[in-house]
Amino acid sequence: MARANALWPNRHAAGQALAQRLSAWREQSDALVLGLPRGGVVVAAEVARALQLPLASWAVRKLAHPRAPELALGAIAPGGVLIWDEPTASSYGLDPSLRQRIVAEESHELERRRRLYGDPAPASLRHRPLLVVDDGVATGLTVRAALESLRQVQPSLLVLAVPVIDRQVAAQLRPGLDDLIALAEVDDLWAVGAWYQRFEPVSDREVLALMAACSGGRANSTAALHQKERSALS
Repeated sequence: MARANALWPNRHAAGQALAQRLSAWREQSDALVLGLPRGGVVVAAEVARALQLPLASWAVRKLAHPRAPELALGAIAPGGVLIWDEPTASSYGLDPSLRQRIVAEESHELERRRRLYGDPAPASLRHRPLLVVDDGVATGLTVRAALESLRQVQPSLLVLAVPVIDRQVAAQLRPGLDDLIALAEVDDLWAVGAWYQRFEPVSDREVLALMAACSGGRANSTAALHQKERSALS
């Protein structure tokens, strides 16, 4: 459904606008654009295409209560990263056993996506400039987990680039980054989708197609990605 006050028609348009703010990255020949699945990969693909940089994904998973799946209570990321929003999680009565169950379920999905999307090995990111892209940041839990995970690999540069971000969350994230680029910083960002006219869910098939289109014969070949897609969808 279209939103009257949206800044961008869709994630593709937001990525194209974001790429214009990142033109200096064309000089970072060894840089890698990392999209956070799934929606962030759509934005990241436009950035990677415009800057002529390779694209990869970096899986991260929101942790939510089964009765409130849209509300982020925490997040996990590779490298054993686990973050909880303790005040909110406690208010939802998340006891230790339920937390363990949620983490186990989301860890399984995290690993499935890492394998399917061909996420890079952590060692391959060491001493490399990383441009992390998402479609927007509201609570910041998943982005915090992803960035904490990526700091473990010791990149030479770690930059977050997003179309829209909550202003308070941006202030919290900046000290741990070399830079944070956002087209819009807003107060009380309650829903990233409100800033897009169209904000549909993104499928595995779409992610794989974007990764293949941007691969250009790099580490993961188009043929290999299509094979993963067929296996996942069979």
